[in-house]
Amino acid sequence: MFVLYKFALLITIIGIFTIPVVLPDAFAHGLGGDQAPPLSFGDMQVTVRTQLSPSDITVGEVDSANMQVRFFDTLTDKNLDKVTYRVEVWQSGELLARNLFYDVDGRLDVKIKPEPNCNKNTLEECSIYGGSEHASAPGALFVQGAPCTDENLDICGRPSITGPIFVKGGLYKIRVDIEAATSPRTVLANLLSYETFVSVAQEQDFFIKTANAEEIPVIVKTYYDDVDNFKFDTSNKSISFDMPFNWNPSYVDLVQVVHEEVRVPKTFAPYAEGKQFKGFVNGVEIDQRALLNDPYSYEDTNIVHFLITKNELQKINEKLGADNYDNPKMDLKLVPLSEASKSSTEFYLVDTKNYEKVPTTVNISWDGKYGSNQEIPFEFTFFNENRELIKDVKYAYFVFDEFDKEIASNVGDSSASLGITSSEGIDVQRIFVPSQGQIRVDVKVLGTGLDYNPKYAGIGSAIIEIGPGALVSTTSSVPEKAAIPDWIKNNAEWWAAGQIDDDSFIQGIQFLIKENVLKIPPTTQGTDSDSNEIPAWIKNNAEWWAAGQIDDDSFIQGIQFLIKEGIMRIQS
Repeated sequence: MFVLYKFALLITIIGIFTIPVVLPDAFAHGLGGDQAPPLSFGDMQVTVRTQLSPSDITVGEVDSANMQVRFFDTLTDKNLDKVTYRVEVWQSGELLARNLFYDVDGRLDVKIKPEPNCNKNTLEECSIYGGSEHASAPGALFVQGAPCTDENLDICGRPSITGPIFVKGGLYKIRVDIEAATSPRTVLANLLSYETFVSVAQEQDFFIKTANAEEIPVIVKTYYDDVDNFKFDTSNKSISFDMPFNWNPSYVDLVQVVHEEVRVPKTFAPYAEGKQFKGFVNGVEIDQRALLNDPYSYEDTNIVHFLITKNELQKINEKLGADNYDNPKMDLKLVPLSEASKSSTEFYLVDTKNYEKVPTTVNISWDGKYGSNQEIPFEFTFFNENRELIKDVKYAYFVFDEFDKEIASNVGDSSASLGITSSEGIDVQRIFVPSQGQIRVDVKVLGTGLDYNPKYAGIGSAIIEIGPGALVSTTSSVPEKAAIPDWIKNNAEWWAAGQIDDDSFIQGIQFLIKENVLKIPPTTQGTDSDSNEIPAWIKNNAEWWAAGQIDDDSFIQGIQFLIKEGIMRIQS
């Protein structure tokens, strides 16, 4: 049902979300776009952002696409003008296109026309470039006409590339060298070089044969590379396949996310709507948040997304060790589990100025077998006015107990990009709820895409009743906690800055110790201290630990001190 908000509650929520209006540099992959880290240029911090239109390109489904390359100052968000670009397009280590382009206003738009047939020795030889050499920028292509905007791409002046680009799914590298800026005759003494990456999808068709010889069509949509060795196991109804992948740690550090989709008809019972799944990569169970089930986009088809982030890839490497570094493949496996008994609530968002409704609805759902004193996997889903998923959402949340005490929050874990990124409009967050009763979940959508488009931005809130929860089996889909949850480090940083009180922080640490996530050496527990004041050096430790400047052991020394002094008590 929809939750309607009173004016007073809106004011409370707005007060909670003290997120700056000026958003930080977002040099991270988005849906069909990427932004490189900025470089110094005079008194500016300049960078390149590349974006595709349409943002989700599937091989064979588009006759042409727009590749936008924007050169701008991140401090002011203003474009530099009169820019000469050298643009290269690469895939799988092979050069597909390279040429100079000139643009007056710092936004270069290039029409890409995929052409799969190439009989040359190298693919780059097959690329044909459209445009005229600019008089002031020798060798650089330019097309006279109206400046390009997102609305006039069909009629604006833009050069073109026709060639073997976007004819195969996977990761494309777009390298951009800025050879001149602010004047076409002013050549930079040192080139400003940037590398950005965009993904293009391709669909591969397979069939699974059931025990009664029924054939079920399955589509694997890959954003990374061709998949192979597709198999269906009738014993556990699992789907598995593999694809080429470089597990060398130096390469894994460059990968933002590996995205694969498995599409199965809802009429096939093991993959029907409401099912939950386990996912495995090279035999290692991945975090539940790396699997997203989308029953909304199609009436007759479920889409299960593998969204395997760099952190998850690094954890797999750590678990499997050096032997995995030379493995040339990534093996993916999807195992259906029993149907979950889900509860949910929905609410619309309003803007923060006039409290007027915006075209965004948020659904929060959770499995009823989870309850108090557990990490509950809450699924956040974002819909537009047409009940379609909103892609590439940036959002944050805060959770409060019935006494308005903050028990959890998340504004993203990147110092460069504010907000949690939900690329498919669905996101799972594990939130520890310490006790039964009502909790309030406040959600703020910051925008969409790399530029935080404000169309769907707004705030809203939901009241959720949390019960005792059932005993969760160790064989369920909840993975073992292998690392300190991000929300604890966020709490540590905010506690050090005085943004949350001592009790909220200590409660989080008590949970970590109780759940054996944070291992504390045997420590004699002191009696209740006459003074509950926490020494400043412990807050300094918390700040440094949250920033990754000291390790867990150094931070644990402070926790041991709190236990010895009776300031923190751990229940057995």
